[in-house]
Amino acid sequence: MTEAGALEAIITQQTVTALKAHDTVRTGTLRLIKNALKNKAIEKRAPLTPTEEQQALATMVKQRRDSIEQFTKGNRPELAAIEAAEIVVIEEFLPKALDEAALHALVVESAAAATGKAPTPKEMGLVIKAVQGKLQAAGLRAEGRVMSEMVKKELAG
Repeated sequence: MTEAGALEAIITQQTVTALKAHDTVRTGTLRLIKNALKNKAIEKRAPLTPTEEQQALATMVKQRRDSIEQFTKGNRPELAAIEAAEIVVIEEFLPKALDEAALHALVVESAAAATGKAPTPKEMGLVIKAVQGKLQAAGLRAEGRVMSEMVKKELAG
């Protein structure tokens, strides 16, 4: 997926496969992904880089997680289940998410390296940037909310 448009080609191919298999949820989600990427490219007026494609997909996952939360509060489990199924399809095209133990180890390592001394809660932004840089360099990802809570906890205690 280093070439611009490679992800779009993969999604198109998988959409055809999902259509033939009569998998409506997967087909619909793949179409949503393709449209989101296309809209982002139109907005940018240039082909998307792989990093921008990943950011667009991560945004889609975040939107669906927020929707699940709202549907659960509104007592609509059937709609929350649809959103959860869409998340599974979208995450196939994202780098593997880091588990909490590995993320915590990365946060601890970055906290010391970011400032050169024991960081204080005031330096939270520096630590988060350092963690994000290491994640990006390793080709991994982590949910922002989880990462910021972990950094906050590490700096407080």
